[in-house]
Amino acid sequence: MQAIIPGGATNDEALLRLWLHNRSVHTQKAYINDVAKLLAVTGKTIRELTLSDLQSFADAIVGYAPSTQSRMIAAVKSVLAFAHETGYAPFNVGVAVRVPKRKDTLSERILTEAAVQRMLALETNTRNHLIIRLLYASGIRCAELCGLQWKDVVERGEAGQITVYGKGGKTRAILLTPATWDEMQQFRGEYGLEEPVFISRKRMPLDASQVRRIVKAAAKRAGLPATVSPHWLRHSHGTHALDRGSPISLVQATLGHANVATTGRYLHARPHDSSARYLPI
Repeated sequence: MQAIIPGGATNDEALLRLWLHNRSVHTQKAYINDVAKLLAVTGKTIRELTLSDLQSFADAIVGYAPSTQSRMIAAVKSVLAFAHETGYAPFNVGVAVRVPKRKDTLSERILTEAAVQRMLALETNTRNHLIIRLLYASGIRCAELCGLQWKDVVERGEAGQITVYGKGGKTRAILLTPATWDEMQQFRGEYGLEEPVFISRKRMPLDASQVRRIVKAAAKRAGLPATVSPHWLRHSHGTHALDRGSPISLVQATLGHANVATTGRYLHARPHDSSARYLPI
């Protein structure tokens, strides 16, 4: 049995706190719910879990969407690996469990350029128009947009750039087009450097749920699916940039992907050619 690391966890609650440290609020919420479902199904503590328990859990969640099942199993495997590595659990029983494979539905979440333009054309609220434009023009995540402050917005030549604090604690700078930069400057007004770029009517920073509602309302006006979310605009940014000839390494850097293979999914989701086009039928 592994020795317990000094300062490590002595119960499930403490283990989860250590495991979730420095993860985003959204990730923490999802992972806590996933582990809670596991413990509710098995009726055991993390330290007591067996391979049979994990298999029972996998059987119990078959009614969820494949993507949700994959996330749940991945979360469970992660916490069990952490429990073993820190000496809280004698074995990593999650190592024998496979994350279910799922269909890649990325192509279903990419808007056409015309659809994005339609969302913008029909959005009459100045703040909301800039939110939609910036999500698409910069490809930033919803959480990154919510955390943006005016001190992160600086001039660069004829336009400007934004600096975002992204996933995994990584910071990246993104250059904006002159048109997007001009819209940001017209929107700014007298806001101070330490103030959020986007605030609610109550003068509070916008949260992710509010941004999602803004995007969904714009999509509805444009006659787009109800499932459209801020992340669809990020996917569309990456795809359209590649379609227009941007180097894949540049799209990777702009979107903050840790691996170029993640960026490459856009090429697979929207191929420029196929052997099917060469057949005589």
